[in-house]
Amino acid sequence: MKKWFSYKIIIAFLAVNGLSSCQRLFVEPTIQSNPNAVTDVDVATLLAGTLLGVSFLHEDTDVRIASMWAGELNGLSRAHQGFAQYIVSSQSFTWSPLYPVASQARLIQTKADAVGDKWTKGVGQVLEALAIAKATALYGDVPYSQAFNDVTFPTPVFDKQVDVYAALQTTLDNAITNLSAPTGLAFSAQDFIYKGDVTKWRAAANTLKARLYLHTGDYANAIASASRGISSTAGDALIPHGTSLGIDLNQNYDFFRVNRAGDTGFDGAYLPKLLQSRIQSANTKTDETALYNHYIKVGITATGSLDPNTVDGAFTANAPHPILTYYENQLIIAESQARLGAMNDALAALNAVRAGLATGYVNGKTLPATGRKYDAYTLDNFGATGLANPTRLATVQTALLYEIISQRYILLLMQYEAFNDYRRLARATPVVQLPIPLYTGTQKPQRFIYPQGEINTNPNVPSPLPDQFTKVSVF
Repeated sequence: MKKWFSYKIIIAFLAVNGLSSCQRLFVEPTIQSNPNAVTDVDVATLLAGTLLGVSFLHEDTDVRIASMWAGELNGLSRAHQGFAQYIVSSQSFTWSPLYPVASQARLIQTKADAVGDKWTKGVGQVLEALAIAKATALYGDVPYSQAFNDVTFPTPVFDKQVDVYAALQTTLDNAITNLSAPTGLAFSAQDFIYKGDVTKWRAAANTLKARLYLHTGDYANAIASASRGISSTAGDALIPHGTSLGIDLNQNYDFFRVNRAGDTGFDGAYLPKLLQSRIQSANTKTDETALYNHYIKVGITATGSLDPNTVDGAFTANAPHPILTYYENQLIIAESQARLGAMNDALAALNAVRAGLATGYVNGKTLPATGRKYDAYTLDNFGATGLANPTRLATVQTALLYEIISQRYILLLMQYEAFNDYRRLARATPVVQLPIPLYTGTQKPQRFIYPQGEINTNPNVPSPLPDQFTKVSVF
């Protein structure tokens, strides 16, 4: 495991940093020719590095900021205390490695075309969509149509967010077509997510399509895509990790326990309050004590502190980290069906998630049986006095939506999708939101700020520059 993952790290560094065509760091002609520089890499090697790059994008500082701004996590010291108070500037964010990774995913497709390999091209398209979906969800209008050709488009235009979403759906449609081809080159040795299983990649592409349709409020298409998406927990796209420092550690563990212990935690966050409300409550069908303990460990950094569980829970050194999962896929179906008024179908999807949780499975780990209860719901549980309607919402539809949204919020911990929900739910109809308090002030954070590097080099950056409280168009 150590040698295998170390190889991936070396390749990722070469692929993401050495080969990036998004930005020319050196323009002096006398230093552009380096006889020791990497000039080319085969498609299989490029795939390995790009997979690692995409994995990093799901465990980086951006994800922590998104989790804090969604109220799941709190910043308690140093820079992260400021982030939690929504204090950021253009220096707080960067598009490296986000756009270099996306560029490498596009290069995978070019190289796959050269050898007639539709399967690898399809995976490259999924990886491109994952990177650009993160960019547009967090920043709004971003470069996409001109993003990967710095010769023709050295300063790419910023596409409208709604156009980026539409283009991503086309990218994923093309990925699904390529991953449905009868033959392709094997890449199991380079694929640490699905071991070269194109069927699983195709399902993941459909789940990503469903996620993006949910963002844009296209519930019918969200259901249609999710119905072809990840169909069991065996299809979860999980990033594997090990226990070797500097080699294969889960990046959350590295931050929470090794490098910045105490900078963030759950003290003052909304997540533990929500979980506590689902423990020993009037809802006799649910007990999330085991999940609470999986996420939260008391007293690691200080007496009584609510810390991320880096000891025996979700954030151990070798804990897998989710990119796309069966639970998310089913909850997309559940919410979309509920919004369309199909209560029985919505309930069935929610109960499918609860059945999985009842086994103890969460992102590649198994919770203890003690304090773990997820009995199947019935629609009458969401009536005006139902056991699953704690806030006494007026209709079964809104009460069921509240439960679906609560379960999403809990299961999307340390995924930037929680911040997408935080914003998205304010305009989805009927409006059902969790009572997540602001950490400070009266303005709700709405987006990330364009990085200073892009502001300095690209005259197409939107003007006036939006701040962190300016809404993006889709949310």
